[in-house]
Amino acid sequence: MPSGALCSKSLLQDVILKRREPMPVQKRRAIIIGGSMGGLFAALLLERIGWDTHVFERVTAELSGRGAGIVTHPELVETLALVGIHPGDDLGVPIEERRTLGIDGDVIGRYRCPQIATSWNHLFQMLRNAYPAERYHQGKELVRIEEHSGGVTAHFADGSSMEGDLLLGADGIRSAVRQQFLPDVRPVYAGYVAWRGLVEESALPQAALQDLFPYFAFCLPPGEQMLGYPVAGAGNDLRQGHRRYNFVWYRPADESDELRRLLTDERGHTHSGSIPPPLIAARSIGEMRSHGERVLAPPFRELLRVTEQPFLQPIYDLESPRMAFQRVALIGDAAFVARPHVGGGVAKAAHDGMALAQALSTEVDVESALNRFEAERLAIGRRIVDQARRLGSYMRTRFESLEERQLAERHQTPEAVMNETALLTFLHGADFGQAERVQATM
Repeated sequence: MPSGALCSKSLLQDVILKRREPMPVQKRRAIIIGGSMGGLFAALLLERIGWDTHVFERVTAELSGRGAGIVTHPELVETLALVGIHPGDDLGVPIEERRTLGIDGDVIGRYRCPQIATSWNHLFQMLRNAYPAERYHQGKELVRIEEHSGGVTAHFADGSSMEGDLLLGADGIRSAVRQQFLPDVRPVYAGYVAWRGLVEESALPQAALQDLFPYFAFCLPPGEQMLGYPVAGAGNDLRQGHRRYNFVWYRPADESDELRRLLTDERGHTHSGSIPPPLIAARSIGEMRSHGERVLAPPFRELLRVTEQPFLQPIYDLESPRMAFQRVALIGDAAFVARPHVGGGVAKAAHDGMALAQALSTEVDVESALNRFEAERLAIGRRIVDQARRLGSYMRTRFESLEERQLAERHQTPEAVMNETALLTFLHGADFGQAERVQATM
């Protein structure tokens, strides 16, 4: 396997393609806690190598990414193919070029970087449709895990339980599985938030439609970063005029003061970790819009004006020192949460599942397989989190050394932002990927 690669798919692909022998009467069973994309990728991959899987999701309503956009990577498309999903042209909206706009709206940087942008909801629905509905259990809150000789048992709040040979914690940043095995590992606030939103293509003013919509666009106010890109419309509508534009605006927010105020709704209740979009105080939204009028390029200002319901995402880091515990493993955001600048959360979760399936198809016993999986994925998780911190250093307001300040200054230039945001080329030893730099001037 090449050094730094997300995961080598060749061995697993061989196992999937060559498995022709009749399956044993009694399959090994995997209990997967968390029904989002990481859990579904793992379940589908384990199904492909002959495991019996069951996915347990805490919430009763169908999951939704609140319309969030996702920039895809070749690694993600490869994993989709391994589980039998071939979306082709329906994956999302192709983008050919990145642009950075100055505060006056002039283009101060261009970078050719073909990618496909899709929506969280569309990708999730593809995985959900591919997995057997009768084995996706909603309204199942995990309360306790019991490991015993030869197996593991998951106990749920409704009194039910299930025994299996393996249990996976794919239950995200607030993982109940991680809480049992690593109770001291918690998300760490990064010092800034992201304002996010989706705007219908048909609602965009002409300047935004012309200067933003075809591009992965950036604007770099001091200590902040705004970016946006096109995604499909409702129901994965890719027709011209029916798509949407997704934006993310990173802004510093002190944890004890500003963040607390942003997470406090109109009734004075302060939410923990995040706040539902409809409950964000009107004053907070108004201040955000007003600040945008002062520091953003005109097309981005127009974008904010027509955004009906922005939502707020506090930015966190999370690193687990371990991912394997005998017959229990952590994958996806339950193990590592990287700031969104890398844009690799879904691809990382997919390759966690791939590495796990590969280890289970190679090793005789579960514990040895999980140790092999952990040895591979811990290093990758740390590299992705470290890279995301570097890209987010621009949003820091205090620096402990000259080196930290210089790093932040580097990541505020159009060249660095366009060359590294939402790309995984750093895992393969490349600084600027394979895109051809057309122009980048200050």
